[in-house]
Amino acid sequence: MEINSGFQTVDLIIIFVYLVIVALIGSFSGGKQRSVKDYFLGGSNVPWWAVAFAIVAAETSTLTFISIPGLAYVTNLNFLQLTIGYLIGRIIVSVLFLPAYKKGELNTAYALLENRFGQTTRRYASIVFLFTRIAADGVRLFATSIPLALIFRVFPVFDGFTTTQIYAVSIIIITLVTLVYTYTGGVKGIIWVDVLQMGIYVGGAVIALIILFQNVPGGLRAVNQYAGDVNKFSIFNLSFKSFFSQPYTLIGSLIGGALLSMASHGTDQLIVQRLLTTRTLKDSQKALITSGVVVIIQFTLFLFVGLMLFAFFKGMTVGSNMAPFVKADEIFPYFIINYLPTGIRGLIIAGLFAAAMSTLAGSMSSLSSSTMMDLYQPIFGRENSQQKDLLVSRLLTIFWGVMLSIVAFLFIRMLQSVVEIALGISSITYGGLLGTFLLGVLFKKTGQKAALWGFSAGILTMLLVIIIPIVFGAPPIFHYTWYVLIGAGMTILVGNLVNYVQSRK
Repeated sequence: MEINSGFQTVDLIIIFVYLVIVALIGSFSGGKQRSVKDYFLGGSNVPWWAVAFAIVAAETSTLTFISIPGLAYVTNLNFLQLTIGYLIGRIIVSVLFLPAYKKGELNTAYALLENRFGQTTRRYASIVFLFTRIAADGVRLFATSIPLALIFRVFPVFDGFTTTQIYAVSIIIITLVTLVYTYTGGVKGIIWVDVLQMGIYVGGAVIALIILFQNVPGGLRAVNQYAGDVNKFSIFNLSFKSFFSQPYTLIGSLIGGALLSMASHGTDQLIVQRLLTTRTLKDSQKALITSGVVVIIQFTLFLFVGLMLFAFFKGMTVGSNMAPFVKADEIFPYFIINYLPTGIRGLIIAGLFAAAMSTLAGSMSSLSSSTMMDLYQPIFGRENSQQKDLLVSRLLTIFWGVMLSIVAFLFIRMLQSVVEIALGISSITYGGLLGTFLLGVLFKKTGQKAALWGFSAGILTMLLVIIIPIVFGAPPIFHYTWYVLIGAGMTILVGNLVNYVQSRK
């Protein structure tokens, strides 16, 4: 398979048409919103299967789209162990948390904490969520600009632009298109666009895989031909060597994946908001568990793309003098740009946009909904009309869209190591969030003071676990799959200790 001549006009037209269609579908499918509930919860009448696909789309960023194939290229299929843990975690959330969410008129993930502990805990959790989400998804937005900048650089219109300027253009285009349908369509528009976008990026990955099979003699049999003694098809890692720091051991992946999924899908407003849009508890449970099954299938697809890329490039070592790519994340974008046919290339780049916008739209809506319902309404909006609250909600959507862009701009000139640290922010706070929710659900005697002390201890512990090795120039003590367990465990321990001390007074 020969290197092609690069991007053509037809590729650009496909991408442009796709962005216009997305903006129109998102704007019109949201219907007319008359209240904050319509805007942020879609009137609680969205079909469960659409919510399931929207959940998967929301948690699949462009970084996932390009990095998972790169991961399989340089390692094997061990990552699939983590996705099994993801499914286990969603099943637990469906049984443990969802009945409480669907009982009564809860409008955010953190309203549950107010019912159990009090308003201060709800506000504290919401503020932690806001800072976590703006940092983590600002970085994801920046990461999206990396492959798009590689693409834009081949167009004559960008001649004379610096890399920083091209990154900025990428960020602005993605943010503006996403903001249009998030502002006008609300969460219902976001969900229906997510269904479309998942179809686009999964379809793009399937097409890339088919083309790889057509151009690799022997197909999958060729993968291990270039792998030496490494089994590229290995799924389960039963090793206990360097148990806590080694990536993707079986036990670490199952425990870490389950707890990470419990935190992200049981306590994060980005996902919980979607679950609150269904009609019934049973619909929410079907949506959440189905999303776990779909995620396993999706990641299997991405990983096999990586294995076939390994065979296509004949096991070429990343960063070697012979390789045209210096990082694993560059492999799939390089293949897309240089080897895929005209038109197909444009469609798959549209898939990159799709993965980016799904996450970004969910972030804008969840940030604005949490700000509105957890902070603004209880403090400033008690006497507001529905029309005023709806206007404020839309303005908050714009505000958070701008803030996400600003955070993404800040990362343009920063080092890759900083990006990697920032991408772990969610895991740092997820432990504290999950531990606090578990304190509320499993420990009936703990009060608000115990919850706040436990939450703070969980976050502080994780900051120390991550920062101390960096300060001393040492390797990480724990792989990120253990972060949520450590944070949640510390939160529960300190919360119960504080409660015990209080009870002894």
